[in-house]
Amino acid sequence: MILPAGLGACLVAGVFGLLFGSFLNVVVHRLPRILGRQWWEEADAMLADAEAHQFVFGRPAPQDLEEAHKALAYSLEAQAPYSLARPGSRCPHCGHAIRWYENIPVLSWLALRGRCSACKAPISLRYPVVELVTAAFFALCGWRWGLTPQAAAWAAFSFLLIALFLIDMDTQILPDDLNYLLLWLGLLASTLGWTVPLVSAVWGAALGYGVFWLIFQLFKLATGKQGMGYGDFKLLAALGAWLGAPYLLAIILLSSIVGAVIGILLLVVGKLAHKDIPMPFGPYLAGAGLLVLALGPSVVPGLLPFAFPFGALR
Repeated sequence: MILPAGLGACLVAGVFGLLFGSFLNVVVHRLPRILGRQWWEEADAMLADAEAHQFVFGRPAPQDLEEAHKALAYSLEAQAPYSLARPGSRCPHCGHAIRWYENIPVLSWLALRGRCSACKAPISLRYPVVELVTAAFFALCGWRWGLTPQAAAWAAFSFLLIALFLIDMDTQILPDDLNYLLLWLGLLASTLGWTVPLVSAVWGAALGYGVFWLIFQLFKLATGKQGMGYGDFKLLAALGAWLGAPYLLAIILLSSIVGAVIGILLLVVGKLAHKDIPMPFGPYLAGAGLLVLALGPSVVPGLLPFAFPFGALR
């Protein structure tokens, strides 16, 4: 079904956004834990690989590594299957299985008055907020591009950025699974003529990664510390693939503004009491990408004190 841009497409896309927002809450909660299990499984495989230890260190693995492997293997085997689909959603306080009618985006939270139906423990306000924000971005895409493949691509852009924003805020992890998906979708969207010219998308990806890589190396050389993670390089590369090389400076400037706003909000609510607490940079980059989408890519150049030589987004 293809609807032209306007109110009808906006409403339909918004409903889809509510549904995807509900799934997004699952992704944000479970994906870091799924990745954590995978990393422990890889660590267990390394502990069990006597030949690799001999190759790397030039001597047999000590006994304590073998014992660590056995303990870790036992812990991994004792875990129940865990994925984005299974097990079903449950209350983290009492284990109550969430029924389908308790999982309707926004409406169920309102009907339950923000509390579990079984134990009455509070359900975080973040769940309906994420659903509404996702719905708003989907509705914006429907309003701007109609119910078209181009709108679906930009809706996916917003979905992945919201996921990366929240996961990095919660865990200081930017999953490669999401970063690479965002990057490749951006390049594919460019080849289909939905975003910037392919040359600009490729240069945006390359320069996006290279600029942060260079800053990382210079900072490490000057201070002996790591100023950011490799996930930040990949996220800026993905944004460059979607928005093009000319927008990289705009993204970095906007990310600073987003970071200042988030920092002030965290200070106000008391979650940033000490200046030594590390703050992830990924949410600022993701927020900048969402801000460009919300304002309209063609509007952004006029808000910044420099010109874009390669043209704006389609």
